[in-house]
Amino acid sequence: MLYIILSIFFPVFAGIFLLAGKDMRNRKSLLLTVSLVLIVTTVLTILAITLMGGEMITLFNLTDRLPILFRVDELSVVFSVMVLTVSVCTGVFSFEYMKHEEKEKRYYGFFLIVLGVLLALCFSGNLITFYLFFELLTISSVPLVIHNRSREAVMAGLKYLFYSLCGAYLCLFGLYFIEQYGNTLTFSAGGVISNTAAAEHQGILLGIAFVMLIGFGVKAGMLPMHAWLPTAHPVAPAPASALLSAVIVKAGILGIIRIVYYIFGASFLRGTWVQSVWMILTLLTVFMGSMLAYREPVMKKRLAYSTVSQLSYILFGLSVMEGDSVTGGLLHVLCHSFIKAALFLCVGAVIYQTGRTKAKELRGIGKEMPMLMWCYTIVSLGLIGIPPTGGFISKWYLATGALSSGIPVFSWLGPAILLISALLTAGYLLPVALDGFFPGESFDYTSVEKKEPSAFMMAPVLILTILSVLMGLFPGHIVEYLSQIIEKIV
Repeated sequence: MLYIILSIFFPVFAGIFLLAGKDMRNRKSLLLTVSLVLIVTTVLTILAITLMGGEMITLFNLTDRLPILFRVDELSVVFSVMVLTVSVCTGVFSFEYMKHEEKEKRYYGFFLIVLGVLLALCFSGNLITFYLFFELLTISSVPLVIHNRSREAVMAGLKYLFYSLCGAYLCLFGLYFIEQYGNTLTFSAGGVISNTAAAEHQGILLGIAFVMLIGFGVKAGMLPMHAWLPTAHPVAPAPASALLSAVIVKAGILGIIRIVYYIFGASFLRGTWVQSVWMILTLLTVFMGSMLAYREPVMKKRLAYSTVSQLSYILFGLSVMEGDSVTGGLLHVLCHSFIKAALFLCVGAVIYQTGRTKAKELRGIGKEMPMLMWCYTIVSLGLIGIPPTGGFISKWYLATGALSSGIPVFSWLGPAILLISALLTAGYLLPVALDGFFPGESFDYTSVEKKEPSAFMMAPVLILTILSVLMGLFPGHIVEYLSQIIEKIV
């Protein structure tokens, strides 16, 4: 019990201490404190997922029927590993990037609080616990969006707050009905809705399931509640954008997995209008996000639209509710996290070193920062889905799962739209690399000056790039582990 509680609340209390305490004597003391918190949290989380598997822990009771529960299951392990990996990488990147930003202590304080809240979501054992920390995630991450306090940042933060709270309230509305018809809010593989309740109240339960899909879909950037994402991500500092785009939005994905496969159950939703509408929304989001990213000139906003599209790759795999498609969706949770974090950090390093923010301004950047741009190119290939990267493996499972599902129209329409989206992804990512390495004869090569980022910036980018490739070269163990989840829930 101790390891789970400490892994959650140690970074939260450390973040509160930074926010409430006096300014550090020097910047090195601040960075050392943050480093120690990240290291200790990593160790505690590893101990929790290795020693506490399956054990249910009650922290306290809100009421007799509403306990605050934590438990480590296979899904918790997948998401907590993703959260830790990206958080540590973005944290280290911040050590250099935030040097020229104001209020560093405030940034790191909220960064650590967000880390603890994310781990609490991963380890939540029931829906009420998940809901409480889902709300806390929004509240604690808004300061990361509005960090520079510009009017644009504040308006983006308010938009993020409004959308996220509206989505959470939809989930809260559904929570009342689940507690009544399921008699429990505790997550259970296969669902908790009884056969009797499913037969007698099918209509209202399907309506509640759809409302909650939309609610959690807000955080995951799914139509029609996606507009906050391309507004909020670009105004935040680059490492915060990476955390938002790679990890925080996955809270919505995790919430959808929990309600579909651990509350309602795939067997209850499969073949219903909820599944059909859900698949339509995901495919529309995939195409729309890719098209908007293709047309967007500002790099951070381009990557934000890309996130809208790529998250719905995951949601489409989950909505098909077939073994391979769900495997592809869970694989893409990891692949997208590593790849998108690396892309945002690459763009952040370019902004930090040169001040350039638009794609057309990056001509010849590969001559100035060859190592960084090679990492950008490799992870871009992963996001497109080109072997030997992990993105190829996850999209392979997504496509084959859809094709083998036998669902009329969607079994072929889904892979077709994923292919079109992959081509658009190549169209908005690869030209930056091509113009960066091959700027053409008119480029002034004599003015090139090497500006490779510092080790604090390059090391996290390299680690994330290597992870994205290793997932493509050696996916067997990960797929085998994910199969343990799939067997229980599909």
